[in-house]
Amino acid sequence: MILARLSQPADFEGWRDEARRLVGQGAPPEAISWLVAGEEDLFSGDAGVEVAEMEAPAALRVPRAFPELAETVICHRDPERFGLLYRLLLRLQAEPSLLTVATDDDVHRAEAMARTVRRDMHKMTAFVRFREVREEGEEPVFVAWFEPEHFILKRVSSFFTGRFATMRWSILTPQGSLHWDGTSLRMGEGATRAQAPDDDAMEAYWRCYYANIFNPARLKTDAMRKEMPVRYWRNLPEAELIAPLIAGAARQAEEMVMRAPTLPPERHLRQQARMVPAPSTDLESFENWEQAAAAARDCKRCDLCRDATQTVFGEGPLDAPVIFVGEQPGDQEDLAGRPFVGPAGRLFDAALEEAGLARERAYVTNAVKHFKFSLRGKRRIHERPNAGEVQACRFWLGIERQFLKPQLVVALGATAVSSLMGRTMSLSSVRGRDVTLEDGAPMLATVHPSYLLRLPDEARRGEERERFVADLRRIGELVPELKRRRAA
Repeated sequence: MILARLSQPADFEGWRDEARRLVGQGAPPEAISWLVAGEEDLFSGDAGVEVAEMEAPAALRVPRAFPELAETVICHRDPERFGLLYRLLLRLQAEPSLLTVATDDDVHRAEAMARTVRRDMHKMTAFVRFREVREEGEEPVFVAWFEPEHFILKRVSSFFTGRFATMRWSILTPQGSLHWDGTSLRMGEGATRAQAPDDDAMEAYWRCYYANIFNPARLKTDAMRKEMPVRYWRNLPEAELIAPLIAGAARQAEEMVMRAPTLPPERHLRQQARMVPAPSTDLESFENWEQAAAAARDCKRCDLCRDATQTVFGEGPLDAPVIFVGEQPGDQEDLAGRPFVGPAGRLFDAALEEAGLARERAYVTNAVKHFKFSLRGKRRIHERPNAGEVQACRFWLGIERQFLKPQLVVALGATAVSSLMGRTMSLSSVRGRDVTLEDGAPMLATVHPSYLLRLPDEARRGEERERFVADLRRIGELVPELKRRRAA
């Protein structure tokens, strides 16, 4: 019999070193006795031999999953875990894909052990309860007691040092203890239940909270006992409440059913009243543009109607040869009820003038008819509409286009492009190209004037403005009717 000694029950590094030496010596699994320091040596004397010191083999190859599996299995209580892992290590040299064979007895047993250890680690992270211990004139220390089934203390320690990094704490178990001073972790000897505190000042508050959030209508005692086994109850402050709460659950559930329904707050009722279903209107519902514009004032097709001041419909002559489509009304447009009257609108007017186009001959509108914003103090900050909001407003944009029947549609910005194309598209993918929409209408795309206002670099802003004006000039070439008439 060959003796292989380990310093402690979950000594993965020691097992790995011993296993490498044993493989180098050619030791078969059945000839090895794995001994943990402190355990009785049944093979002392002539019955066993120590492994001779020798150079570790250089060509031990294992799949990437094996070290993680071995580190977990080594924490199991089964005394045969060391031999099982050594047997797997030997077999992996000839069968590299062994761990993928779930029906193999050794693999199945190792995986079952690993699952049990991981479940025990989960239970410890879930059911450890710290209690405050305060000495006069000293900082408080928080102490917990737990009884793990397996040797998981070292493996689970990183969870507690990360979660409770700013506390000074100790976790006592029969196997050993963990002590954290806020900077370093120390492992100590095992302890007894009597060494851990039974209560602290906060537990009365916790029990009150637990009793008030207990929902008898959702009680499932079998699931509770499975997820929170009875063996852990004595460590939990709320444990003394569980039995009486379960006993009274049926009565409490009946009282909940008999109780009058709780009415929602008034503000929710007002909000619900405003959010009526979208009207089932279509183009045939309106005889003219004026009827459509009037109906749009009461639009509730999306949530934007709740906070906006009003609907901002399009504006311009109904025989306009070109329709310009922006993103959405801004703060000033929302207050005025007219599109393109704010800073971006003024820049747009100036660019049209520079390009020789007549604003009064164009129809201007937006892909979305309500102002979307977030409050920052008293200021309303523009927010880009999402795909659902753009889709909801395509109805109104479609009606405007049907009544106007323009020679050319111009998309100002990516939101307008996506609305007109019916799918999310970038501006760069269509700018400078001749695009035909689904209904056969030609479309050109350029930037939104607000883009020019947001550019911080003055030189870059000048370049982009020139490019924007060039796009507008091309529109004038395609649709001469939009050009400003020269005075005679």
